[in-house]
Amino acid sequence: MEIAAIIQVLEAFAPPVLQEDYDNAGLITGHQSMECTGVVCTLDCTEAVVDEAIERGFNLIVAHHPIIFKGLKQLNGKNYVERTIIKAIRNDIAIYAIHTNLDHVWDGVNGMFASKLGAVPVEILSVKSGTLSKMYTYVPHDHVEKVQAALFAAGAGEIGNYKECSFSTHGVGTFQPVPGAAPFVGQVGTRHHEPETKLEVIFPAYAANPIIQALKASHPYEEVAYEIIEVQNNHPQIGAGLIAEFSEPIEAEEFIKSVKQIMKVPCIKHTGIPAKKIKRIALCGGAGSFLIHKALRAKVDAYITADLKYHEYFDAEDQLWLMDIGHFESEQYTIDLLFEILHKKFPTFAVLKSVIPTNPVQYYI
Repeated sequence: MEIAAIIQVLEAFAPPVLQEDYDNAGLITGHQSMECTGVVCTLDCTEAVVDEAIERGFNLIVAHHPIIFKGLKQLNGKNYVERTIIKAIRNDIAIYAIHTNLDHVWDGVNGMFASKLGAVPVEILSVKSGTLSKMYTYVPHDHVEKVQAALFAAGAGEIGNYKECSFSTHGVGTFQPVPGAAPFVGQVGTRHHEPETKLEVIFPAYAANPIIQALKASHPYEEVAYEIIEVQNNHPQIGAGLIAEFSEPIEAEEFIKSVKQIMKVPCIKHTGIPAKKIKRIALCGGAGSFLIHKALRAKVDAYITADLKYHEYFDAEDQLWLMDIGHFESEQYTIDLLFEILHKKFPTFAVLKSVIPTNPVQYYI
């Protein structure tokens, strides 16, 4: 199996178009046509992780964090980034990063975070804009069901907890086939009037190509008329951070102890413990200070994230229980997520979780 097959599965789950502009997700070393000998899933790609892949005879590392964020002008091994890249290239190791695009999908980093804490996701904390499109197309009445089914199968018509959503109106289309045409209905040289259904479906903007292909493959016309527009509505399940709820309120002391135990954190930095019970929480794996005000407006009881600065704790305004559990700690279960995605698709292929500890932060307790 080629590395391209692995990448296809990962990008179907978290399309690269959803990454932030500053990010560098994707294939960093190697090429897609390489025959894959095995996959190591990790949070960070370091020299030690490359050594682990070499020892196991695996040639693909799938990491959450890109080893390269900025352009490299030299490769002489003067820092850990350059040494890691040099070692990977010398040993034909491909490195693939799936970063903020994995943060932005519903079942991604924060979905796994919520699951580990036993909370049920209810909405995205900060919905990403420009993520929805709408297609209009025109289909002979007798072929609507076939075209609808193809569009739905390609991912169109999914809105929140609903799927196969569309809207239809009836009208009459006109066209005149010219010499060289092979019309499904009508005759060359004569204007034809055909009763048609105008079919409308909404879909994630990143899925435009497969949906267009599905339309053309299922439509009976030689020339398929369609229009795609960007809509102002945002996809409700794509964006940064996540709001989740517990089935029953939890005492504050019990909650913070549970977070400490489940997330394997030696200590938690936080604002004052509130008197009320905890039921509605916000989560953002990694550095999430940019979402504090969103969490305040969402009226959550607690916001768990990482990399908060001193003055950002004041932003809680005594209305929000802020917790900083550490960057690695908040994203550690992403390794399990990557393994699950690939193992589900390739149950007999060699996909393993790295055993190399990559957290550079240590605690003296």
